[in-house]
Amino acid sequence: MGHNFDGSRGGRGGRSRSDASERVLEVAYDLFSRRGVRDVGINELITLSGVAKATFYRHFPSKNDVVLAFLERRDQVWTVEKIIDQAKQRGSTPTEQLLAIFDVFGEWFQRDDFEACSFINVLLEMGPGHPLGQASIDYLAKIRSHVQALAEAAGLQRTEEFARSWHILMKGSIISATEGDAGASQRAQQMASWLIEHHR
Repeated sequence: MGHNFDGSRGGRGGRSRSDASERVLEVAYDLFSRRGVRDVGINELITLSGVAKATFYRHFPSKNDVVLAFLERRDQVWTVEKIIDQAKQRGSTPTEQLLAIFDVFGEWFQRDDFEACSFINVLLEMGPGHPLGQASIDYLAKIRSHVQALAEAAGLQRTEEFARSWHILMKGSIISATEGDAGASQRAQQMASWLIEHHR
């Protein structure tokens, strides 16, 4: 039984990744999600994953390589499986599915282990000129592409503009929830419904 936003995969990916690299990635997912990138050192990753230093470096020649693997896993686990897929399950039409993103967010915001958006966190921590910041920008663009696809399916107009505006609501609600705003998802959802009408 997995928590909605838990990144541990219970061995998933073990066939495509070695057991050692999978252990490192599971530990990295937990630590980077909660504490960011700079606060987590390679020695801590090695110790907690229980792999030998030489094994670690064979799979991940640098810390950046671990973070890039984490961001890739985060995209699959968080963006696709936990946000987009769940929203699609909750709505019977593309418009309902778009609005359901904020229902999913509302549940996520109430979790004790709510950790905000790792792509935003890494981007702000490392800056847009850093390779990890740029990778985060690329993953944020992928989120917008999911939204744009739903907007196109809903028959909305100017879908690229819509997706950028919608993404502002997503990112803003995450930051507001981090500040302690318990109603952030509902507020964002109300504005989202106005945005849909604006693009009909």
